[in-house]
Amino acid sequence: MTAIDAGLRRGPFRPGERVQLTDPKGRMHTITLAEGKQFHTHRGFLQHDDLIGAPDGSTITNTAGTQYLAIRPLLSDYVMSMPRGAAVIYPKDAGQIVQMADIFPGAVVVEAGVGSGALSMSLLRAIGEEGRLHSFERRADFAEIAKGNARVFFGMDHPAWTVTVGDLVESMPSAVEPASVDRVVLDMLAPWECLDVVADALLPGGVLICYVATATQLSRVAEGMREHGGYTEPQAWESIVRGWHLEGLAVRPQHRMHGHTGFLISARRLAPGFAPPLRKRRPGGYTNDPDEIESVTDADFGQHEPSAKRVRRAARVALAVSGLQPDRCRIAD
Repeated sequence: MTAIDAGLRRGPFRPGERVQLTDPKGRMHTITLAEGKQFHTHRGFLQHDDLIGAPDGSTITNTAGTQYLAIRPLLSDYVMSMPRGAAVIYPKDAGQIVQMADIFPGAVVVEAGVGSGALSMSLLRAIGEEGRLHSFERRADFAEIAKGNARVFFGMDHPAWTVTVGDLVESMPSAVEPASVDRVVLDMLAPWECLDVVADALLPGGVLICYVATATQLSRVAEGMREHGGYTEPQAWESIVRGWHLEGLAVRPQHRMHGHTGFLISARRLAPGFAPPLRKRRPGGYTNDPDEIESVTDADFGQHEPSAKRVRRAARVALAVSGLQPDRCRIAD
């Protein structure tokens, strides 16, 4: 936890802080404390002054007798309720990015596609005040929303963060020195268009990780990394999170879950002058040429026509299981 973050995460509630109120039915409300203000619902109201100075994790009762749990929202709570200009990267994916890209304290990180700032705040948490996060966003309005959200959460403009409005390919060469970046995170429509400029910026052994929404994008990024020749063999995955209902002996999966949100694909930067080892694959005749897609067969995907012997054996097993006599269902040799 950085020093600027720690000061806001400890001690009693203060004016200007965001507080998450949870009622007995589990409904959550996030309010910003201000002296003299009130929080109203259809079932009574409560005074902000009664919360100011109260400890984190306390309870408060409104005028109708409804009791609320008052706690500081976690980062995962905040990003799901903050103002959005663009769709956010969910906490489950942000956690995967921070861990699998090995974002460490003091790291120099480049991020493209700031959106509403959800991932930016996770990256800033990981690199600390000694690190450096260079974020690039094409839309000025999204950049302002992201900076505003981060300012509210951290209580100030984070000293390790620089936001540049512009295209990554055009803006990054003038913003960072060649071979000076530890990690690059791309959340954009066409990350394969940035592989050259990213390779120039990354240190040998640095990590590139991309967040894409569709399998088509995933395939194109992977092939782009391979064709570039300056990256290790890419790895791709997705994460699916399902909560559980816990009430006495009624322990079961919840009906709702965070399913597919996007794919993650990562690779390491090779040292200049070195090429990745040749991959050993089973022959499959893979093609990326759109003109040849219509001629692709099942064998190209590793699926082969079963032999006649295998078909006869399967038929004999099916007859034995069904109890039919062979003479009633003759098998041609």
